[in-house]
Amino acid sequence: MQYSDMGIDLGTASILVYIRGKGVVLKEPSVVAFDTDTRKVRAIGEEARLMLGRTPGNIMAIRPLRAGVISDYTVTEKMMRYFIQKALGKRTFRKPRIAVCVPSEVTEVEKKAVEDATMQAGAREVFIIEEPIAAAIGAGIDISKPCGNMIVDIGGGTSDVAVISLNGTVQHASIKVAGDNFDEAIVRHMKQKHNLVIGERTAEDIKIKVGCAFQRPEIEYMDVRGINVLTGLPKTVSVSSEETEEALKGPTSQIVDVIKDVLGKTPPELAADIADRGIVLTGGGSLLNGLEELIEYETGINTMTAEDPMTAVAIGTGKYMEFISGHRDVE
Repeated sequence: MQYSDMGIDLGTASILVYIRGKGVVLKEPSVVAFDTDTRKVRAIGEEARLMLGRTPGNIMAIRPLRAGVISDYTVTEKMMRYFIQKALGKRTFRKPRIAVCVPSEVTEVEKKAVEDATMQAGAREVFIIEEPIAAAIGAGIDISKPCGNMIVDIGGGTSDVAVISLNGTVQHASIKVAGDNFDEAIVRHMKQKHNLVIGERTAEDIKIKVGCAFQRPEIEYMDVRGINVLTGLPKTVSVSSEETEEALKGPTSQIVDVIKDVLGKTPPELAADIADRGIVLTGGGSLLNGLEELIEYETGINTMTAEDPMTAVAIGTGKYMEFISGHRDVE
């Protein structure tokens, strides 16, 4: 059956499903809302995301993945089953073969948890692929050649930095600093500087609209609503792109340090290739304004973002399945 292969980007912030021959068919937040009294799932995906921070006492909206790793096995399995069925529709009678990507530095136990959850959710066969490899394939890089390519995949929970050559990673590092940490840094800054308490979703709005990692040509402003710490009443303040740069300095400089560290450990010939070919950014976190410029300024190497950074890992995971299918007898 032509459509029985799929690739899943099991991200901390969102899940993307790629089906062979169809492309990315589903992209939803990896959030599950369930009733704490009955342990029944109330909503999954976008519907559950809208409930974050807005639920009554007995309903809890959680992210069952933390830093790219399963933190709640049962909920993850239910969520995956839901997304697999939603992506395939009701017309399939065969269990799919599924490739799932994981951060490059997960342990064997964490890898096995992902494999087991995917099998339980309805897979016929499971392949685990490292995130940077998937990101490179999805960004259109030919990883089979003997030359160095540097991929920086900044997701919701982890940032993976890898130098890839001849279908494998030569040097890699993974840190638990990514898009979610950008949001947390903004929440902290708003509380410290403006005595304003804001939620995750508001922080994400600030990051998308005025957030920056490197000085913008023009300063931009945005009105932000939250709760005044001192009075406990709603309050609105104006936030500038300049102050978000300051707020995000911690997490962005950690990512830059990891890139420099991996470059420093890379064999000279491959490092020369990277200096020629540049650094490629993928993942939702790479969309932060000015991140390209910051990495280029700090490393002196031309840095570019993949054409569609959000879907690169999912596409690469699915394409990996096609690569496997081409090298094995497909049932």
